[in-house]
Amino acid sequence: MVIRQQQPAAGRGRRRSAVGRACSAALLATAVLCTPSIHPAAVPPAAIERTAGWTVPAAPSQDDDDSTSESTQTPNPLVLDSGGQVEDVQSWEQQRRPELLEAFQEHVYGQSLPTPEEVTFDDGGASGESAKTVTISVTGPAGTASFTLRLFVPETGTPTGTFLLIDHRGSVGDDADSSSGYAPTAKILDAGYAFAALNAEEVAPDDAGSYRDGVINAFYPAGQDLPSDAGRTISAWAWGASRAMDYLETDPDIDPSKVAVIGHSRGGKAALWAGAQDTRFPVVISNNSGSTGAKLARRDDSGESIAAITEQFPHWFPDTYSRYAGNAGSLPVDQNQLLALIAPGRVVVGSATDDGNADPQGEFLSYLGAAPAYELYGLGDTGLTSDSWPPTENEAFRGPGMSYHLRAGSHGLEETDWDMYLAGELFER
Repeated sequence: MVIRQQQPAAGRGRRRSAVGRACSAALLATAVLCTPSIHPAAVPPAAIERTAGWTVPAAPSQDDDDSTSESTQTPNPLVLDSGGQVEDVQSWEQQRRPELLEAFQEHVYGQSLPTPEEVTFDDGGASGESAKTVTISVTGPAGTASFTLRLFVPETGTPTGTFLLIDHRGSVGDDADSSSGYAPTAKILDAGYAFAALNAEEVAPDDAGSYRDGVINAFYPAGQDLPSDAGRTISAWAWGASRAMDYLETDPDIDPSKVAVIGHSRGGKAALWAGAQDTRFPVVISNNSGSTGAKLARRDDSGESIAAITEQFPHWFPDTYSRYAGNAGSLPVDQNQLLALIAPGRVVVGSATDDGNADPQGEFLSYLGAAPAYELYGLGDTGLTSDSWPPTENEAFRGPGMSYHLRAGSHGLEETDWDMYLAGELFER
């Protein structure tokens, strides 16, 4: 079956209103599928002081014998560029949120690709089947490009929700029985969820010499240099996730109001940027996303720096971002504000204890620093029992709009992470 969509609106279908969200903010009892537990909020959130810079507390490392403490200064997401304070949802959605989106486009991720002139979906006649391979084709002013979305749905019952993986490894095939820690298709289906995998390599190859060969050249003539502020690979992957959402809205087996976009590492950076821009995603999951993902940029000396990531992966971000190499403090935005842009949708941050390159403490502090925006919707409770680092390992913390865990181990999307995502009732308040 081929479905044509004319000029889909990437941001249509805004998340539910603040009133609707706040009314359902009471935590539900959570089910545990395996060893990691889901920890509902045990203490009320501390009052948040709305100053121009918000200091997030950080406890000393367990290896720090002198017990000195440190703090990381993060920009408050609720302070307007004019210096005024955001006090309500209307000011956030009509003033501050557009300011932040524009700043992230200008300084970090680049200008996103425009809305396609046409989008078509071809499932090869698999409509109604439990496994589908969908070709998504997009037309821009400079040509046409296509990429693959694989979709698996449980054979019985209505899916509890759908996980949309930005698969930067290209490792998800057509076999629903295949399983790995990174993409445990069978486990996800057995838990009652649908699983979709976007082949990110087809959207934009993860290569400095060919990254334009996917969708980007459909919007910019191949023989011309990109503008210095144009988005590159990470931005294209985020844009591709929105096109996948365009399709999921048409599939009768999927409830488009219950789709979680998830990515690991570089895919996690793209998932966060997709969720920040496209309000149709009610859940956004960052797994070990690190630098230019969930990690605070102002901790540039911890984990991967802006200089390192822009030098090693020059095709990920626009040229404008590399100007902040060695000078992260001059960035007008920080990643806690990116997480804040997902509000009132649920933001989920998964870190790992030994993932030094991703700076798990920096991800934790960024998570805390996003809470003021959620507080506007009555969702400011992070679910954590303490703001001190480190939290308990392998325990999932769940607030009404925010979820977090710190897995023991190294960089990776593992079965333990998936166990917590699948048990986390992420689509419930």
